Amino acid sequence: MKKILFSIAALLASASISAQTVQLFKGETLVKEYTQDEVDRVVFKEAQEIVNPIDESKYHYDLYLTVGKHGGMSSKNTTLVRSIDGLDASKGVITITGIGTELGEYTMESISKDGYYYQIPSSADRFTKYQIKDNTVQVVQEQPFRENTFKPRNYAHAWLNDNTLILMSSDGENKKVIWTKLNTDDMTILSEGTLELPIDEGFSTITTSGLLAYRAADNKLFYTYHSKTVSGKKSTSAKKFHLAAINAADMSVEANNLSFENAEEAGSAYGELMQNFTMFDKAGNLYFAAFQTVGDVEQGRLYRIKPGEINFDPTYNGFTNTDGKLLTVQYIGNGKAFAYSRTDSEGTAIDSYSHYYSVIDLKNCTSTRLTYNGKQLPYSGGRFSQRSVVVNGKVYFGINAENETNSQIYIYDALTGEVTKGAEVDGSHFFDMIRVIKN
Repeated sequence: MKKILFSIAALLASASISAQTVQLFKGETLVKEYTQDEVDRVVFKEAQEIVNPIDESKYHYDLYLTVGKHGGMSSKNTTLVRSIDGLDASKGVITITGIGTELGEYTMESISKDGYYYQIPSSADRFTKYQIKDNTVQVVQEQPFRENTFKPRNYAHAWLNDNTLILMSSDGENKKVIWTKLNTDDMTILSEGTLELPIDEGFSTITTSGLLAYRAADNKLFYTYHSKTVSGKKSTSAKKFHLAAINAADMSVEANNLSFENAEEAGSAYGELMQNFTMFDKAGNLYFAAFQTVGDVEQGRLYRIKPGEINFDPTYNGFTNTDGKLLTVQYIGNGKAFAYSRTDSEGTAIDSYSHYYSVIDLKNCTSTRLTYNGKQLPYSGGRFSQRSVVVNGKVYFGINAENETNSQIYIYDALTGEVTKGAEVDGSHFFDMIRVIKN
């Protein structure tokens, strides 16, 4: 590869270069014409940013499938997990019959890091660390609640370092925010407490969860929430949501700001236990997914906090599509993000075939819907889904198309922009999530 790169680089010295193209000549004969973008990707590939570089031989993929219909977020349907060592086309059709793991009292909404999962089981009395191996859930360590009590699925989380995990949610009356720090090596509780964050005038409760992100550069946590009239689905929400900046060392609240426009944060009930709503880019900008209701459409938003700042940049919205809600977002390097969003006019139900994948240019705030062989990829079912993972600069993502027997995994190369087909997933169950897990 290096010989090819260097030979092209040498040819560039005698190439005809314009703002849009690079033409390579042999004598007077035109050998090849490259766009400037192709040159950037090929000649300077070694300088490109590769997200999540890992030794793939030491990792596997856990595929989550739901029986009966798409699951996620309070679904009572049975969830099955299939572990597999790769997702490329050589795997053919991935089935789960006879080799899947039933989660039992656990749910697909969970925290994962390296080779372990963490969550609060349905008994709502403890923190659990477990693995999925040999078609079973194998508990590694458990820690009973001490002072703060959390509900399954209803909490936000962030990693403060490799073995310190913090959970946050509203309390039982949805009036205060509780937090607990855990040492995940042995699941001991390091510390816990309560934050009394302001509730807007005319409202009496706050959201059950929200989004939580940790910025290591200045040891700050950022927590989002909004005020509500009552708890539950029938409540009325405040027009703007809150962004609290918290000192992670002593958990003191340093600032609490309202969003600069009428909007609601993503993940207000379930945090990021299933879907990715927050991300950092290489420069240290922190992004949060949100949405604004305009008429009957929930228009997605992507807000930014600049490095060193503690509030959203009021001049920035990275997701300018107005067709529907932004459902997941992941940084994939070189100023780009991978997004899963919805066209509301095509349906807003969990099973509606109205969801699509695109790549966001974070600098220009534009989105490009993904294509394969010159055609837009089909809409997918599954609103509460996270069928995408980023590994070694590639995105493995799944689509459950309306007229296809099986779900199809595609592979997006973030360096070249190329989309190729991967394995299929047996369509007898509903494909909802992928996790990449250390062996």
